[in-house]
Amino acid sequence: MKLPESGRRVLVSGASRGLGRAVAQAFAANGDRVAVHFASRADEARVTLGSLDGTGHVLVGGDLADPAGAVAVADAAAEALGGIDVLVNNAAVNLRHPLPETPYEEWVAVWQRHVSVNLLATANLSHLAARRMIDQGSGGRIVNIGSRGAFRGEPDHPAYGATKAAVHALGQSLAVSLAPYGIAVASVAPGFFATERVSSRLEGAEGAAIRAQSPFGRVAEPTEIAAAVLWLASPAAEWSSGTILDLNGASHLRS
Repeated sequence: MKLPESGRRVLVSGASRGLGRAVAQAFAANGDRVAVHFASRADEARVTLGSLDGTGHVLVGGDLADPAGAVAVADAAAEALGGIDVLVNNAAVNLRHPLPETPYEEWVAVWQRHVSVNLLATANLSHLAARRMIDQGSGGRIVNIGSRGAFRGEPDHPAYGATKAAVHALGQSLAVSLAPYGIAVASVAPGFFATERVSSRLEGAEGAAIRAQSPFGRVAEPTEIAAAVLWLASPAAEWSSGTILDLNGASHLRS
């Protein structure tokens, strides 16, 4: 058995709004069935669920920062969908904490929160989904949402940049270990993209400066990132396993 092009069972973490919603919509439009995960935004997750094309989609709530919560989410998604073929690790926190302005106690708490959600939850959910993919015997895909900040630096959000760099490294390690089972693992590293959470930052002088980071003079739309995620999860993208795909409109170039 090989991974099909559509009709797959897809778990998208952090799918209540923003990029997670766009990713869920892209898979649903492709004919896949989606488990829409949320941590606390149940109402917004229901909006995401109601926006999806097709049928057979489900809501799955749970705190991924808690290892037991990750187990509950993976179990609920697999039970509702009949298995898991694709995992998109999108759930993340991004709290401002520039070192010169942040008291030590707050600094420690913010770092612990970022590591728990951005890194450990990604690692744990990847383990839970991959073991199911191995047992199913039909291969699978894991796509991690990383960040341009892992390379460019995040002076106001250092824990975010550091944990996203770790997510990239995790994805490459898993790409090697899971390839014998037909499971491809890749990451995307988006630059700035427009969501509800950052809409205020795109106003006025700050917004102009952010758009000027790209020679295209704009920021990305979530649908542009979601399209790349959908392709990396496709059967055609197996040979891209281990990649970190930059999606930043030439705002940060590396070689």
